[in-house]
Amino acid sequence: MLFVAAVAGVLLMVLACHRSAAEPGGPPTGRPYGLQKRLPWTTSRIVGSPDPLPPFRVERAFRNLKLNYPIAVAHQPGSDRLLLITATQSYGPVKIERIVDDPKTNKVETLLELDAVAYSIVFHPDFAKNGYLYVGSNGPERGKGPKKTQVHRYTMERQAPYKLDSGSAKLIIEWESNGHNGGAMAFGKDGMFYVTSGDGTSDSDTNIVGQNMSMLLAKVLRIDVDHPDPGKAYAVPKDNPFLAMQGARPETWAYGLRNPWRMTVDSKTGHLWVGQNGQDLWEQAYLVKKGENYGWSVMEGSHPFYPNRKPGPTPFIKPTIEHHHSDFRSLTGGVVYYGAKYPELQGAYVYGDYSTGKIWAMKHDGSKPLWHKELADSRLQITCFGTDSRGEILICDHRGEDKGALYVLQPTPKDARPADFPRKLSETGLFASVKGHVVQPSLIPYSVIAPLWSDNAYKERWIAMPGADTKIDFTNSRGWNFPNGAVLVKSFALEMESGNAASRRWIETRILTRQEGEWSGYSYAWNDAQTEADLVEGKGIDRLYKLKTANGELKQVWHYPSRTDCMVCHSRAANWVLGLQTLQMNKEHTYSGVRDNQLRTFDHIGLFKAEWRQETEKLLGDDARGQGLKDEKAVTEYVKKHLPSGPPVEAFSEMMSADKGRRLVDPYTSGQDPGLRVRSYLHSNCAQCHVEAGGGNAMIDLEFTTKLHQMKLVDVPPQHDSFGLKDAKLIAPGRPEKSVLLHRVGCRGLGQMPPLATSQVDEAALQMLKEWVKGMKPN
Repeated sequence: MLFVAAVAGVLLMVLACHRSAAEPGGPPTGRPYGLQKRLPWTTSRIVGSPDPLPPFRVERAFRNLKLNYPIAVAHQPGSDRLLLITATQSYGPVKIERIVDDPKTNKVETLLELDAVAYSIVFHPDFAKNGYLYVGSNGPERGKGPKKTQVHRYTMERQAPYKLDSGSAKLIIEWESNGHNGGAMAFGKDGMFYVTSGDGTSDSDTNIVGQNMSMLLAKVLRIDVDHPDPGKAYAVPKDNPFLAMQGARPETWAYGLRNPWRMTVDSKTGHLWVGQNGQDLWEQAYLVKKGENYGWSVMEGSHPFYPNRKPGPTPFIKPTIEHHHSDFRSLTGGVVYYGAKYPELQGAYVYGDYSTGKIWAMKHDGSKPLWHKELADSRLQITCFGTDSRGEILICDHRGEDKGALYVLQPTPKDARPADFPRKLSETGLFASVKGHVVQPSLIPYSVIAPLWSDNAYKERWIAMPGADTKIDFTNSRGWNFPNGAVLVKSFALEMESGNAASRRWIETRILTRQEGEWSGYSYAWNDAQTEADLVEGKGIDRLYKLKTANGELKQVWHYPSRTDCMVCHSRAANWVLGLQTLQMNKEHTYSGVRDNQLRTFDHIGLFKAEWRQETEKLLGDDARGQGLKDEKAVTEYVKKHLPSGPPVEAFSEMMSADKGRRLVDPYTSGQDPGLRVRSYLHSNCAQCHVEAGGGNAMIDLEFTTKLHQMKLVDVPPQHDSFGLKDAKLIAPGRPEKSVLLHRVGCRGLGQMPPLATSQVDEAALQMLKEWVKGMKPN
């Protein structure tokens, strides 16, 4: 975004009056800091978790190995070798590699490099005789032409050194697909070859193929690769369920799948399991049976999704396993365990979640579940479950820069006990006195520009940083990075009499704590006497409050979130913390009567790692490239020309404030640009999910830094329900009554937005949105 020389000139004059905290000579004349020094926080008792320890934990295997973005692992039959699919980036061309199944190994052998994303490797049941293995992939990644999901067969020598013949590749089956690609494979006990396909798009079954029987997409396919028809790579088994249906693809075994991620066959029972990534709110796994319809995209699991779309020819079947997004965000299908190490898991389907790292298992007799429970709560990004040469479980942790690894399950030690986690707010070490709501003087207060709507609650916020010298890793976009031991505190109060601040009563204090590299959220509910707050149980609770308003009594339900509710909004895509980001924090705050810019105060007390001059140079470099400057020498000259002098942190904050694309505005303050008010509101209330890779249920990107015409919001038909609005658009310029976004912000219950943590409509924001839409010129 353009930062013009005129603005820089003004900054030079403004900043000349001040001296940086990093410069000798003390604070600048005429302008005090909000806080003079940082007090060490030494009273924290927030350690561990109050919840019972799960029966297992994860432990790194092959500690001497360096792996980049592991995607899949498979044991090479009859050997002590393991095959891996790894990538150089989180998503892109891959390598097929091999290691020796030895805890001390440090060598990786590259077998193949593919211009595709490979998902899985499966060995033929008669591998010892024919040397066949199959690779499911989607590409090309670098080449031209439409992307296709393909299954290739390769031949490998059965004796050491087990050479893989890259020239032996034989295409078995393929279909066009660009997102939700499937490509999972398994051989059944019947000798047939099963392959999954997804809906072929990146969101919401855009091409409406989920219930379409005439395509290979959105299905489990069943083919015979050992007895192919003449001139073909496979034959269609004579007992497939839809052979007699006119227009149906005969390869179809089951259908109605969105994005199947992993498939496995129970080696004893023959049960076929498929894990599936869900869409809006639900993740699923299916015990797949002949001819079944799993509902996508009329259904999302067992819940309506596009109820008006035409269903397929057979009834919908509910998932065998279903998790709400408060527990799982991206389910990774697993394996059925028959190793010797853990007898209690024999015959259990073990699966997990990429986003939360949770690992669960179910035992199923083919008609009903026998048990279903959580095994471990890890910090892994789980892409695959496989087994080693002894049949024990291996888990792929999909991280890059040599952080990716293989893990194994280990029993939680018998003497391990849950941490003595504070059950009362007074025990946390955050408050000097809970009565009177007096926090420890070492806690750092803060405020945000555009607050999240919280049912009209009054809120106060603090940062608790462990010790005296831990620091925040400053970022220009999304949440800042905090050290382990940091705690973010937010207290909520309701006015028992509307408009009377003296009637405020504290009802909840939420904390977000970072431990072992991961964030967790907990809630404390205040008592009526305002003397204490008790830890809310893990599943959350609801309480009814009776408020006096000008229109009489208002009954307001307040939801105290579950542990997992917290992490739905505090998502990986948002970098976990929401308000503590530069877009929100570059504002003045009152510290005991002294007003100062928060960035300036935080920098003065040594809270940031940031090198402010470098941060400013980065922003100016972005400006230059945004204006079309491609030559790096020209970019450097632009930066030099426009770089403000003076105190670095103040130059940075003033620059961010001067550029309207880099700082939120208060959406509830009139007299400002309506577009900025709306974008600020959407950023703070919606962009936790509705950003790239955010798990939101539409293609919109509502981050403030995204330009309006790039948000896929204005004059765009809804991906989901139109809620009875005729000619509905997400935003219909000039027509609020046809705008689905306004409907969803203005309702509570089915379709409400945000979907969590609010039971009251934000009437002021709704009116602001209506006026903005009215002022837009219809297309």
